[in-house]
Amino acid sequence: MLDFPRWKRIWLWSLLLLVSIASLPSLASLGGIAWPEELPDPAINLGLDLAGGSHILLEADTSQIAAQRLETMEESVRTAMRQAEPSIRIGDVSTRDGRLTFMVESAADVDRARELMLPLVNGTGLTREWSLAVVDETRFVLTPTQQGLDEALNQAMDSAKDVIDRRINAIGTLEPTIIRQGENRIVVQAPGQQDPEALKALIGQTAKLEFKLVDLNALPSDIAAGNAPPGSQIYPYADGSPGAGTSIAVRRLGGIKGDNLVGAQQGFDSRDNTPVVNIQFDQQGAAKFARLTTQNVNKPFAIILDDKVLSAPNINEPIRGGTAQISGGFTVESANQLAIALRSGALPVDLKVIEERTVGPDLGADSIRSGLIAMGIGTGLVLLLMIVTYGRFGIYADIALVLNVLMIMGVMAVMNATLTLPGIAGFVLTIGAAVDANVLINERIREERRRGRSVVSAVEHGYKEASRAIFDANITNVIAATLLFLFGQGPVKGFAVVLVIGIVTSVFTAVTITRMWVAGWLRRARPSDINI
Repeated sequence: MLDFPRWKRIWLWSLLLLVSIASLPSLASLGGIAWPEELPDPAINLGLDLAGGSHILLEADTSQIAAQRLETMEESVRTAMRQAEPSIRIGDVSTRDGRLTFMVESAADVDRARELMLPLVNGTGLTREWSLAVVDETRFVLTPTQQGLDEALNQAMDSAKDVIDRRINAIGTLEPTIIRQGENRIVVQAPGQQDPEALKALIGQTAKLEFKLVDLNALPSDIAAGNAPPGSQIYPYADGSPGAGTSIAVRRLGGIKGDNLVGAQQGFDSRDNTPVVNIQFDQQGAAKFARLTTQNVNKPFAIILDDKVLSAPNINEPIRGGTAQISGGFTVESANQLAIALRSGALPVDLKVIEERTVGPDLGADSIRSGLIAMGIGTGLVLLLMIVTYGRFGIYADIALVLNVLMIMGVMAVMNATLTLPGIAGFVLTIGAAVDANVLINERIREERRRGRSVVSAVEHGYKEASRAIFDANITNVIAATLLFLFGQGPVKGFAVVLVIGIVTSVFTAVTITRMWVAGWLRRARPSDINI
């Protein structure tokens, strides 16, 4: 237990100093000292409660869920009937009153149509999402169940939460707090983001991208009057696009959605150097895009983003490379934001901001000051008590305690972790845990000396026996902190991160490092007794 060869001492000192040095940029930042730019600067990020940031509450438009499910079911029904052998002709398709109804033209095909419908109605989960009925002998009526709607809403909100998380992290924000509130709301807290308008523009954009064929049979007068031909719908041109102020009719079904995107980057048009967004499809999307452009050469197709037409270029030749370019009067910033939104995926439902506020950095500065004062006073009293109580061994414990704090900051800086106000509480808690470990060791050494053991034997048994209790106690703390990190959000995760790091470093400094110092002192001084 007290054997520390030279290589081991060098390794421990190197690790201790290396991690402690990593804390210096963070200490310099807290002290208002400029860190040299030519030196590495791993630093701890501050959370919303310390650095300020934006708080936004979003609410979903739940009526869209039912409409989207009806449209998806209609397209699935048409595809299933068209691909049947022989195909089944249907007509009088309607999605009024929240139901999908259609009529099979031949009564002899009703049974076959029902068999084709069963997999679509039953789905793959345990929840029955649709009820199917046949009325008037040949008319099918599909009605979404409430359980199916609730499950779809829950999935949409979980997906929206994940999309928002990807978008915020894409702009460099660390450890944002993104949690669901109720059935249709999401709370977003972004540390360091002092511009809520820019944040709203990014996370509030649905980024629903679609490619649909233009209906060439639609009359301009009907489009101007808002009357869409059967099977088509009217979309307005986006502001800043070539056709701004007008509208266009496109085919409602049969287009391509942006679900198959695998990449989107801001770029520049080679012809006029205007900002554009270059997109790439996955293999399935590339095949769909190639088929769409091959079958419709010399026809226009509309690029639609969030129900507004960006452009409607003509398909001059088949596009088989799986890439496309989106233009629409972008600036570099707006093109980059759209690229981030497309890379992160489209929101499954529109979200509107119902509450927003900005947390100023002044509040964070007060929190840091108060936390540092509390930690400083508590640490000072603990250091004094350890010296008074345990003498030389108390001094070793105090030095280990200071190094423990530096190591926590160094590890957090290397991990680029975020410190929150609860994280400061985790700091204070680990300081107590580190001191507690040294108290256990010193008291055990006292007990071994009272039993008559020699100085070396008492110290060796004291560290050996106390270490078992220390490891057992800290393993349970690590398990609790891990669960907090896995199931917590925002500041709770910040607390858990500091706690786990602090537990590891406190055991390292309080047990291993102090044992190395005590072993060295015993080897040099060879005392006949110890004052502890």
